[in-house]
Amino acid sequence: MNPLHATRNKLLACILLFTLALTPFHTTETPTIVTASNDYTDLEQNIHHLLSDERLNGAISAVSVRDAQSGEIVLERWGDMRLKTASNMKLLTGAAALHTLGPTYTFKTELLTDGKIVGKVLKGNLYLKGKGDPTLLKEDFDEIATYLKSKGIKTIQGNIIADDTWYNAVRLSEDMIWNDESYYYGAQISALTASPDSDYDAGTVIVETSPTKPGKEAEIKLVPETTYPTIINKTKTIESGTRSIRVTREHGTNNIVVEGTIPVDSSTTRSWVTLWEPTGYALDLFKQALEQAGVHVKRQQGEYGETPADATVLYTNESMPLADLLVPFMKLSNNTIAEMLVKEMGKVVHHEGSWEKGLEVLEDYVASRGLNTETMRIRDGSGISHVTNIPANELSKLLVVVQQEEWYPTFLRSLPVAGASERLEGGTLRNRMKGTAAQGNVKAKTGTITGATSLSGYVTTKDGQDLVFSIILNNFMASHLRDIEDKIAVALAEYEKKQ
Repeated sequence: MNPLHATRNKLLACILLFTLALTPFHTTETPTIVTASNDYTDLEQNIHHLLSDERLNGAISAVSVRDAQSGEIVLERWGDMRLKTASNMKLLTGAAALHTLGPTYTFKTELLTDGKIVGKVLKGNLYLKGKGDPTLLKEDFDEIATYLKSKGIKTIQGNIIADDTWYNAVRLSEDMIWNDESYYYGAQISALTASPDSDYDAGTVIVETSPTKPGKEAEIKLVPETTYPTIINKTKTIESGTRSIRVTREHGTNNIVVEGTIPVDSSTTRSWVTLWEPTGYALDLFKQALEQAGVHVKRQQGEYGETPADATVLYTNESMPLADLLVPFMKLSNNTIAEMLVKEMGKVVHHEGSWEKGLEVLEDYVASRGLNTETMRIRDGSGISHVTNIPANELSKLLVVVQQEEWYPTFLRSLPVAGASERLEGGTLRNRMKGTAAQGNVKAKTGTITGATSLSGYVTTKDGQDLVFSIILNNFMASHLRDIEDKIAVALAEYEKKQ
């Protein structure tokens, strides 16, 4: 070997050994929970024990607890680690919407025409223009049609045009998983859509399956009644046995496939399924409403397009105020409302109803309140994205700072209440933490996607200390870990400082 090469190799070896000596070893040990003072030492030990659950082996668990008044972190574990938040993302969306749109904001749906009313005839087209209302029910379309009838209109010589251009034509957020998009929580987003009931899962229809006679197909009905989708019935009524009805929609179509068996003595099953291009769903319900009201449309096929700028507004339907809409949104963790709020913020602030512009508004708001957006990755408003990542410390900080907002009582009222049995009070926490110190005490947002669960909100300790907390568990293999979240929340509610 060349002497110079040998000398160089020895030098490199020395440098490597020196570097290794200075480099800390990485271990798989559970991270230490950091407390701000000795006041919370017992609580720290309790939570440390709860997080030692073997179901968390190989997983990541973050906890952030703050004094609700000062905002000081009193206890944390991996609080600055970016994790999948699931529906805890809705905390940011709801706060940004209340700030940007305001609690009294309503969504409008307009009926316009480019023609004139001559006697009992409307000579021109009717335009049904959606402006993002996720709460439109069949009754609302009936009301619009009844208004036309009340004006004496019996014939429309033109066509019915559905206008969904208030938002852009991108229907799904960029990280929507393909096999989620036929389920109610993965509905397509359109500025003109409809909901089947007052849960306001816009863009979905309810499929009711009832038994008939053994050996025969089950009876299938849609709520609301609509001819927009096609039902493919692959069911069978059986004498006895297990009910196994499955409802899906074929990708890229409105073919709803219902398959499986249903015992003859079984009750009706109800399944929510999304529709492809929900604008057509709203149009179909409106055309039905016109027919039922006795208003004849000469060109029945219906079309899609943009309303002329000089069209005349005949009627405006308004949704409930945002303050009221926030209740089903947060209590029931409604993904569709979340994404429509994002697009609405983009439309109102930047005149573009898109995820890109709406999320820009959202991030501007949370940054203005002192949250570190540089450590976040936000891809949607609902948290269904597995790419949306936010640290627990930032979620707990948001919960502290929104207490200073004038709309905070509205925000707090929208959060699920632990153990409260009423559906629109307890929401997704109505069956959790019952009979504990957390019941009626913990007000928090839940979140669940595959391999991720979260719970963030407010709690008062046994000795009257108000705390905010955020718990995020990621990358676990168990079906769910909600019981661990609940035990931590209960531990916070039961905590009492030593005298």
